[in-house]
Amino acid sequence: MKQPGFIRLATLALLSTLSFFSHGETILRLAYAENSQPVKDALHFLGQQVEAKTGGDIKVQYFPDGQLGGERELVELTQVGVVDITKVSSGLMESFSPEYGVFSLPYLFANVDEYYRVMDNPQVMGPVYQSTAAQGFVGVGWYDSGARNFYMSKAPVKRIEDLRGKKIRVMQSETAIQTLKLLGASPIAMSQAEVYTSLQQGILDGAENNEFALTIARHGEVARYYTYDMHTRIPDILLMSTLTLEKLTPEQQRIVKAAIKASIEFEKAAWDKEIEKTRLAAVKDFNVEFYEIDKKPFQKAVQPIYDSLKNKPRLYGLYQRIQTAKN
Repeated sequence: MKQPGFIRLATLALLSTLSFFSHGETILRLAYAENSQPVKDALHFLGQQVEAKTGGDIKVQYFPDGQLGGERELVELTQVGVVDITKVSSGLMESFSPEYGVFSLPYLFANVDEYYRVMDNPQVMGPVYQSTAAQGFVGVGWYDSGARNFYMSKAPVKRIEDLRGKKIRVMQSETAIQTLKLLGASPIAMSQAEVYTSLQQGILDGAENNEFALTIARHGEVARYYTYDMHTRIPDILLMSTLTLEKLTPEQQRIVKAAIKASIEFEKAAWDKEIEKTRLAAVKDFNVEFYEIDKKPFQKAVQPIYDSLKNKPRLYGLYQRIQTAKN
């Protein structure tokens, strides 16, 4: 794998100061980009569980809030074993494995209960997690990242017509881009770090994300009209380097995976509470207005995505397994 300069320098710097085994201890390096509080808390809970269950034989060293780069850089560092564990959006993972693209399908889940049943189903998620094994990393779990909704700078989205011609930031995802086009908008893929300024300067008319974007990234300052259409529930994915897994004993692997499972339940419990706090803060600090809409016209508009899915056998098979697992 050809490494960009940033990755090469970060690799050399870390390898010069850290080792997997240190004074009889196993050190796991866990890195993540900027995240919501429930995710941060869950990642630290994961580390606490690992250290407690191994009696301190495994220590977790954290590199938080993008210290080692954005999510793509963290995946690349995980590929070469410099980072042992990371957490990234499944939207980003679509560029590493097409299977992850299924979670970008619009209006795939009717409610959070369906979503949880699918994500906790090993028959559905096992093959998805393993689809990147040849690239040096695998999925080992997931965190809820809520539903993605539209928020706008000048006027709310109340009807599908309100999106027509509007410049909306989306993730670098083929499915997300196609979804916005079918809804009549003009999708613009850009880094999350560029969104605030682009909204402020009118380069963008709006964006789509969960409620934490309003407060953590302060997008509520420049786009205070938030509409619940819940077009996607794109999970965050926990990744581990295959090099790391190979170095752990079977018992250590069992403990780490059990800690990951416990952290998933921890994060689920924290999510709704923190979302409500975030909504209140967005109203108080930025005068954000929240809207509910009839989603049926939006769902009808994106039906061509599902029609074309039948031409992609791997994704269509996964989609069918998801439909079965919902019930």
